[in-house]
Amino acid sequence: MAQKKDFEVFLQGKRLPVCVLDEKWHKLFALKGKPGNITVLEDKLNGLLQRQGQLGSEKKELKKLKGKLMANIVENMEGTHVENAGKLSAKKLDEDKRLIDEINGKLSAYEDELLDLPREIDRVNKELMLHTVEYCYEKLRINLDEAREITDWITQVRIDLKKNIIKKQNREINTRQIYAYMHDIFGADMMDVFDLDNDDVDLSIIETSQG
Repeated sequence: MAQKKDFEVFLQGKRLPVCVLDEKWHKLFALKGKPGNITVLEDKLNGLLQRQGQLGSEKKELKKLKGKLMANIVENMEGTHVENAGKLSAKKLDEDKRLIDEINGKLSAYEDELLDLPREIDRVNKELMLHTVEYCYEKLRINLDEAREITDWITQVRIDLKKNIIKKQNREINTRQIYAYMHDIFGADMMDVFDLDNDDVDLSIIETSQG
């Protein structure tokens, strides 16, 4: 916990890239997928970013609508349209003013939320980054441990392979010696009879060495 607080102090005032917008961040979890705590923060951050974009678009549309309403008010006040006479003109002015007040209220609320959103996005993004780093280093530990185990296994296999190669060579030498001694003791004709009677013994190694 103390280490996490140290990170948080270090990260204060630092501008960080938004994790979910980086394709390489997603590739960190390509092998086994994202764990639950990462997914929760990812969804939260995506929601905040979507809200920020939505508010920006709605704010732009509201300003455009406000501009049109204000132009209507100016036109009505100047009497540029024949229908602007009397009660109809006054009623239209009042409605346009009411709509502008409503838009101003929404714009004010949107601007307040848009001021708060970057801070919340930054907070959640930093939390997501810390969880990501924790996840990645744990994966690094596991990968390195497994790599060391495999390296040890390969080393042992190589040692066993060398031992078995020597053992195999010794067995082949001893086989040839036994057969040669038997051949010298009992003679070629007798060995032919013995070979036929023991045809389950593969003597190809002797024939190869003699060839």
